[in-house]
Amino acid sequence: MAEVFARMVSLIMIAVFTQNAVFDRALDANVAIYASRKTSHIMGFAICITVMTTLASAAAYPFDLMLLSSKYGYLFMPLIYTGIVSVLYLLGLFILWRVFPKVFYKVKKYAHLAVFNCAVFGALFLNYNYGKGFAGYVGYGFGTGAGFFLACFLLNVAHERLNSEKIPKVFRGYPITLVFIGIISLALNVLVGYTAEF
Repeated sequence: MAEVFARMVSLIMIAVFTQNAVFDRALDANVAIYASRKTSHIMGFAICITVMTTLASAAAYPFDLMLLSSKYGYLFMPLIYTGIVSVLYLLGLFILWRVFPKVFYKVKKYAHLAVFNCAVFGALFLNYNYGKGFAGYVGYGFGTGAGFFLACFLLNVAHERLNSEKIPKVFRGYPITLVFIGIISLALNVLVGYTAEF
Protein backbone atom coordinates (compact mmCIF):
# COMPACT_ATOMS: atom_id res chain seq x y z
CA MET A 1 0.00 0.00 0.00
CA ALA A 2 2.83 2.38 0.84
CA GLU A 3 4.46 1.69 -2.54
CA VAL A 4 1.21 2.46 -4.37
CA PHE A 5 0.79 5.73 -2.47
CA ALA A 6 4.44 6.66 -3.09
CA ARG A 7 4.01 5.96 -6.82
CA MET A 8 0.87 8.09 -6.91
CA VAL A 9 2.53 11.02 -5.13
CA SER A 10 5.58 10.69 -7.37
CA LEU A 11 3.43 10.87 -10.50
CA ILE A 12 1.50 13.83 -9.13
CA MET A 13 4.77 15.71 -8.64
CA ILE A 14 6.02 14.70 -12.09
CA ALA A 15 2.81 15.88 -13.74
CA VAL A 16 2.77 19.18 -11.81
CA PHE A 17 6.36 20.23 -12.31
CA THR A 18 8.36 18.25 -14.86
CA GLN A 19 5.56 17.31 -17.26
CA ASN A 20 3.42 20.42 -16.73
CA ALA A 21 0.61 20.40 -19.29
CA VAL A 22 0.99 24.10 -20.14
CA PHE A 23 4.67 24.88 -19.57
CA ASP A 24 6.34 21.66 -20.67
CA ARG A 25 3.89 20.17 -23.14
CA ALA A 26 2.20 23.37 -24.42
CA LEU A 27 -1.18 21.71 -23.95
CA ASP A 28 -4.11 24.01 -23.37
CA ALA A 29 -2.16 27.28 -23.20
CA ASN A 30 -5.11 29.25 -24.64
CA VAL A 31 -7.51 28.10 -21.91
CA ALA A 32 -4.84 28.78 -19.28
CA ILE A 33 -4.40 32.32 -20.60
CA TYR A 34 -8.17 32.83 -20.66
CA ALA A 35 -8.66 31.40 -17.17
CA SER A 36 -5.80 33.40 -15.69
CA ARG A 37 -7.27 36.78 -16.63
CA LYS A 38 -9.67 36.72 -13.69
CA THR A 39 -8.77 35.32 -10.30
CA SER A 40 -12.32 34.02 -9.91
CA HIS A 41 -11.96 31.85 -13.03
CA ILE A 42 -8.76 30.13 -11.95
CA MET A 43 -10.24 27.96 -9.21
CA GLY A 44 -13.28 26.99 -11.26
CA PHE A 45 -11.25 25.94 -14.28
CA ALA A 46 -8.60 24.22 -12.16
CA ILE A 47 -11.15 22.24 -10.14
CA CYS A 48 -13.07 21.21 -13.25
CA ILE A 49 -9.93 20.16 -15.14
CA THR A 50 -8.50 18.33 -12.11
CA VAL A 51 -11.73 16.42 -11.51
CA MET A 52 -12.03 15.60 -15.21
CA THR A 53 -8.42 14.45 -15.66
CA THR A 54 -8.60 12.34 -12.50
CA LEU A 55 -11.95 10.68 -13.26
CA ALA A 56 -11.21 10.23 -16.96
CA SER A 57 -7.82 8.69 -16.17
CA ALA A 58 -9.46 6.23 -13.78
CA ALA A 59 -12.11 5.37 -16.38
CA ALA A 60 -9.54 5.01 -19.17
CA TYR A 61 -7.35 2.53 -17.28
CA PRO A 62 -9.37 -0.63 -18.05
CA PHE A 63 -9.72 0.36 -21.71
CA ASP A 64 -5.98 0.93 -21.97
CA LEU A 65 -5.34 -2.52 -20.50
CA MET A 66 -7.70 -4.19 -22.94
CA LEU A 67 -7.04 -2.33 -26.16
CA LEU A 68 -3.45 -1.10 -26.03
CA SER A 69 -2.12 -4.63 -25.63
CA SER A 70 -3.75 -5.65 -28.92
CA LYS A 71 -2.12 -4.99 -32.27
CA TYR A 72 -4.45 -2.23 -33.52
CA GLY A 73 -6.08 -1.21 -30.25
CA TYR A 74 -4.38 2.17 -30.23
CA LEU A 75 -6.46 3.17 -33.25
CA PHE A 76 -9.63 3.14 -31.15
CA MET A 77 -8.25 5.05 -28.17
CA PRO A 78 -9.06 8.60 -29.42
CA LEU A 79 -12.68 7.57 -29.91
CA ILE A 80 -12.81 5.85 -26.52
CA TYR A 81 -11.20 8.83 -24.75
CA THR A 82 -13.68 11.18 -26.40
CA GLY A 83 -16.53 8.93 -25.27
CA ILE A 84 -15.23 8.79 -21.68
CA VAL A 85 -14.85 12.57 -21.46
CA SER A 86 -18.27 13.13 -23.07
CA VAL A 87 -20.05 10.78 -20.67
CA LEU A 88 -18.33 12.35 -17.64
CA TYR A 89 -19.18 15.84 -18.93
CA LEU A 90 -22.87 15.03 -19.37
CA LEU A 91 -23.01 13.18 -16.05
CA GLY A 92 -21.34 16.10 -14.26
CA LEU A 93 -23.70 18.65 -15.77
CA PHE A 94 -26.71 16.49 -14.90
CA ILE A 95 -25.57 16.13 -11.27
CA LEU A 96 -24.97 19.87 -11.01
CA TRP A 97 -28.36 20.60 -12.57
CA ARG A 98 -30.20 18.29 -10.16
CA VAL A 99 -28.24 18.94 -6.94
CA PHE A 100 -26.73 22.43 -7.31
CA PRO A 101 -28.88 24.38 -9.79
CA LYS A 102 -27.32 27.76 -8.95
CA VAL A 103 -23.83 26.41 -9.61
CA PHE A 104 -25.07 24.77 -12.80
CA TYR A 105 -26.31 28.07 -14.25
CA LYS A 106 -22.99 29.73 -13.38
CA VAL A 107 -20.75 27.07 -14.92
CA LYS A 108 -22.75 25.84 -17.90
CA LYS A 109 -21.42 28.65 -20.08
CA TYR A 110 -17.75 27.74 -19.47
CA ALA A 111 -17.84 24.05 -18.55
CA HIS A 112 -17.09 22.85 -22.07
CA LEU A 113 -13.86 24.92 -22.12
CA ALA A 114 -12.65 23.21 -18.98
CA VAL A 115 -13.64 19.72 -20.05
CA PHE A 116 -12.99 19.39 -23.78
CA ASN A 117 -9.44 20.65 -23.99
CA CYS A 118 -5.94 19.47 -24.67
CA ALA A 119 -4.97 19.14 -21.00
CA VAL A 120 -7.65 16.53 -20.36
CA PHE A 121 -7.01 14.56 -23.55
CA GLY A 122 -3.24 14.97 -23.17
CA ALA A 123 -3.40 13.43 -19.69
CA LEU A 124 -5.30 10.45 -21.09
CA PHE A 125 -2.85 9.89 -23.93
CA LEU A 126 0.23 10.32 -21.69
CA ASN A 127 -1.08 8.05 -18.94
CA TYR A 128 0.00 4.95 -20.80
CA ASN A 129 3.63 6.13 -20.73
CA TYR A 130 3.75 7.43 -17.15
CA GLY A 131 0.89 6.01 -15.09
CA LYS A 132 1.75 2.37 -14.71
CA GLY A 133 -1.11 0.79 -12.77
CA PHE A 134 -4.44 2.21 -11.65
CA ALA A 135 -2.92 4.38 -8.90
CA GLY A 136 -0.43 5.75 -11.40
CA TYR A 137 -3.20 6.69 -13.81
CA VAL A 138 -5.12 8.48 -11.06
CA GLY A 139 -1.98 10.19 -9.77
CA TYR A 140 -0.90 11.42 -13.19
CA GLY A 141 -4.43 12.61 -13.97
CA PHE A 142 -4.66 14.52 -10.69
CA GLY A 143 -1.19 15.97 -11.18
CA THR A 144 -2.07 17.22 -14.65
CA GLY A 145 -4.99 19.19 -13.22
CA ALA A 146 -2.85 20.51 -10.36
CA GLY A 147 -0.17 21.51 -12.88
CA PHE A 148 -2.79 23.40 -14.86
CA PHE A 149 -3.71 25.28 -11.66
CA LEU A 150 -0.04 26.15 -11.08
CA ALA A 151 0.29 27.45 -14.64
CA CYS A 152 -2.88 29.56 -14.33
CA PHE A 153 -1.74 30.93 -10.99
CA LEU A 154 1.65 31.99 -12.38
CA LEU A 155 -0.01 33.57 -15.41
CA ASN A 156 -2.46 35.42 -13.16
CA VAL A 157 0.34 36.78 -10.99
CA ALA A 158 2.19 38.05 -14.08
CA HIS A 159 -0.93 39.33 -15.90
CA GLU A 160 -0.87 42.86 -14.48
CA ARG A 161 2.84 43.33 -15.16
CA LEU A 162 2.62 41.86 -18.63
CA ASN A 163 -0.08 44.40 -19.51
CA SER A 164 1.57 47.43 -17.90
CA GLU A 165 2.56 50.65 -19.68
CA LYS A 166 6.23 49.58 -19.50
CA ILE A 167 5.60 46.92 -22.14
CA PRO A 168 5.55 48.30 -25.70
CA LYS A 169 1.96 48.45 -26.96
CA VAL A 170 2.60 46.02 -29.80
CA PHE A 171 3.73 43.30 -27.32
CA ARG A 172 1.05 43.80 -24.66
CA GLY A 173 -1.49 41.06 -24.07
CA TYR A 174 -1.23 37.77 -25.92
CA PRO A 175 2.27 38.15 -27.48
CA ILE A 176 4.08 38.94 -24.23
CA THR A 177 2.10 36.25 -22.43
CA LEU A 178 3.38 33.66 -24.91
CA VAL A 179 6.93 34.93 -24.40
CA PHE A 180 6.41 34.64 -20.62
CA ILE A 181 5.14 31.07 -21.02
CA GLY A 182 8.22 30.27 -23.09
CA ILE A 183 10.57 31.66 -20.44
CA ILE A 184 8.83 29.75 -17.64
CA SER A 185 8.97 26.61 -19.80
CA LEU A 186 12.71 27.01 -20.27
CA ALA A 187 13.20 27.60 -16.55
CA LEU A 188 11.28 24.44 -15.64
CA ASN A 189 13.25 22.40 -18.15
CA VAL A 190 16.53 23.73 -16.76
CA LEU A 191 15.45 22.76 -13.25
CA VAL A 192 14.60 19.27 -14.43
CA GLY A 193 17.67 18.96 -16.59
CA TYR A 194 16.15 17.37 -19.67
CA THR A 195 13.75 17.97 -22.49
CA ALA A 196 10.41 16.23 -22.69
CA GLU A 197 10.01 13.31 -25.04
CA PHE A 198 6.84 13.46 -27.10
